Amino acid sequence: MARAWRRGRGGRHAALLSLAAALLWTAPDLPAQEVSQVLSARYLDPTTRYAHGVLGDEIEHGTLELTLSNGVIRRFTLDPSLVFEDVAPRLADLDGDGAPEVIVVESHRSRGARLAVWAAEGRITATPAIGQAFRWLAPLGAADLDGDGRVEIAYVDRPHLAKTLRIWRYDPTSRTLDEVAQAPGVSNHRIGWAYIPGGLRDCGTGPEMILADADWQSILALRLTKTGQITRRPLGPYLGPDSLDAALVACD
Repeated sequence: MARAWRRGRGGRHAALLSLAAALLWTAPDLPAQEVSQVLSARYLDPTTRYAHGVLGDEIEHGTLELTLSNGVIRRFTLDPSLVFEDVAPRLADLDGDGAPEVIVVESHRSRGARLAVWAAEGRITATPAIGQAFRWLAPLGAADLDGDGRVEIAYVDRPHLAKTLRIWRYDPTSRTLDEVAQAPGVSNHRIGWAYIPGGLRDCGTGPEMILADADWQSILALRLTKTGQITRRPLGPYLGPDSLDAALVACD
């Protein structure tokens, strides 16, 4: 069972300042190479340069720190036009090689948020930015959602405005993300929450995406079919963020 990654309801952690080579908004072409795998990831370098405050305060982060299996620690510091506007980095094996990649949310001062994938050597790829400052996305999870052997990443595009589920498939050959499906009328975050409830569950018949409906009245289970359609069914009333988390383990 996979679930959402939380920043913590008690507030956002402070971190030590770190220095590293700056990375530009456009991801560089990174060569495939043999490196130790990522064991853990965290954000450092807190900053107020992007005063959105969607996650409860105006502190975001400028540096991604990766701890590798060989004991090496790598830090990547973003260009000043960018921040990590996120609850925490997420580790998921997107290419099936047994080593995880790192999924993050990056926000640009004039283009808004995008989902990006990193590895030990740096940023691999990213979705297009939403296109406007102070527009955000809330990750849901990564899994083989349609059972075809390839991994998809799901997030809610502008959970407070557009409320649209978007699903992207990772291509391990080209190391790119391709959008494969989207569906309106859902959300997984409210302004000021320092966490993202809901996520992915598997009750034995394949992954389901657990979200609230756009009006925050019902909990929904959504699936991606092999034909690229998104189906949904109600699970019960929405009774607060804990009810979304409870649905992750309450298989029916």
